Amino acid sequence: MSEKARGGLFSALGDISGLTVLDAFAGSGALSFEAISRGAKNAVAIDIDKNAIDAARRSLKSLNISRQVKVIKANVSGWSDNNEKAVFDLVFVAPPYDDLQPNLVRKLAKHVNTMGIYVLDWPKGEANLEIAGLDIVKQKNYGDAQLVFYRKIR
Repeated sequence: MSEKARGGLFSALGDISGLTVLDAFAGSGALSFEAISRGAKNAVAIDIDKNAIDAARRSLKSLNISRQVKVIKANVSGWSDNNEKAVFDLVFVAPPYDDLQPNLVRKLAKHVNTMGIYVLDWPKGEANLEIAGLDIVKQKNYGDAQLVFYRKIR
């Protein structure tokens, strides 16, 4: 996610103090780290790429936030299957644009608390994804990306 999109994301979210965060397809963990810097209680950042995870772990140490962010090297789908009951106030989902995995994107909705927010980083021009149990509340475009904000209402 671009720096501009990340700034727009957190501007749109407003106050996230005390919230819990799941950062799926976390890459280097930038969304998790930004969330913590803006007052989130804790974050779980998951990615399968070893280099991205190594970079995230180095950043954790340099930022001194190891107690607040858990970085996990795992396949997001496998993590979801093994953590069925894990729920969060904010769920960030940014699948690689060359492998969008809509079924997995939908599956991750189970990790959103009731009244929680699910933010999908989706290619601009792609139709918004319908996700059972979530309602689209906002959409913002940033270059070739769109951020789609959903709320879990039941």
